[in-house]
Amino acid sequence: MTGKKLKVVELFAGVGGFRLGLEKLNKYEVIWSNQWEPQTKTQHASLIYEHRFGHDGHSSEDIETVPTNEIPQHDLLCGGFPCQDYSVATTLKNSKGLIGKKGVLWWSIHRILNEIKDKPTFLFLENVDRLLKSPSSQRGRDFAVMLQSLNDLGYSVEWRVVNAADYGMPQRRRRVFFLGYKKDSKVYKQLKKSTPIDWLLKDGVIQNTFKAEQDSEVSEFVLDDDLVDISNNFNVGGKKSLFENTGMMIDGEVTTLKTFPVYKGKSTPLKSILEKNKVDEEFFIPKSELPQWKYLKGAKSEERVSSDGYVYKYAEGSMVFPDDLDQPSRTIITSEGGKSPSRFRHAIQTKDGLRRLTPLELERLNMFPDNHTEFEGVTNSKRGFLMGNALVVGVVEKIGKSLYRHLRA
Repeated sequence: MTGKKLKVVELFAGVGGFRLGLEKLNKYEVIWSNQWEPQTKTQHASLIYEHRFGHDGHSSEDIETVPTNEIPQHDLLCGGFPCQDYSVATTLKNSKGLIGKKGVLWWSIHRILNEIKDKPTFLFLENVDRLLKSPSSQRGRDFAVMLQSLNDLGYSVEWRVVNAADYGMPQRRRRVFFLGYKKDSKVYKQLKKSTPIDWLLKDGVIQNTFKAEQDSEVSEFVLDDDLVDISNNFNVGGKKSLFENTGMMIDGEVTTLKTFPVYKGKSTPLKSILEKNKVDEEFFIPKSELPQWKYLKGAKSEERVSSDGYVYKYAEGSMVFPDDLDQPSRTIITSEGGKSPSRFRHAIQTKDGLRRLTPLELERLNMFPDNHTEFEGVTNSKRGFLMGNALVVGVVEKIGKSLYRHLRA
């Protein structure tokens, strides 16, 4: 496989964050992609994806309805998918069959891996770090279901929670990235020759690009080989997840520990990505709205009344307002593109006045090309939404580069 481009399938593609990061290396080629947003009449993300990368090999249908035989053979499957309820149950007709909840996109990945003729050698997936400790009633159950289902499919897995800003990127965005290695792959054989701790702290793919050091004792445990038992019984009553921010699973055996980032390079402050040209007036905050912005950003301790008349105490701390231009930005969210006063939208003080971030600046915070989401019929608000759903391209690029290096080792 070395010496040639790896063929990639990108699921839940959004506007192409994984593709941008991987194809920038000239070692990967996306041959098929899928993007479909439920309950959305106009598929803006899919339209932008096609505009930037072409129509060939792109699907804009519900992935749950796409037959596996329409997906070409590939070396790497990648995608960022939402944290949902991953619980399973046995089928009535077949005690060995499994039913995942309809609409939970993890089971679309599982179905493809289970049905495709030749399973991809590698998996490269992304999720919010909450995945490691959800749901609240069974901390870590959903991730345990995922790990054991991948074990059943013949993969080992390593994971790490990466905050992009900890490694010099312009946005504080924490996401869990995990890599799956099929058991006949070169990387799997490297992993087997190493020890779990050496892999996580010295030899591994993620460690070789995002250095980290141990910050807790190591925890080891074996997953139940019955997915339904995991779904029903994993960590019932546990107040803390068994999964830390760093770990691996091989042959059902889990090794996990807490790590802290080690980075000696420069940080990228928010001010470095701001537009130098004149910004449109629509992004400036009117003086009449300033009191509401200050209220929403400020600390509160007040009585509120619920819709059913219940009186309760509401309290929250203050947020930096305006945002600190000398630090990496806060995490951008899907409501970033709106105009109204908001606790979570960025507000920056410039020489021309107090304003919100522009779509181009939001793209830069995710390390996308300038105006990547600019497309006829796509509003500035929608462009902000799309960036709030996206990932930091630089993280994908660095992990992809490290994975390819391991293939050549």
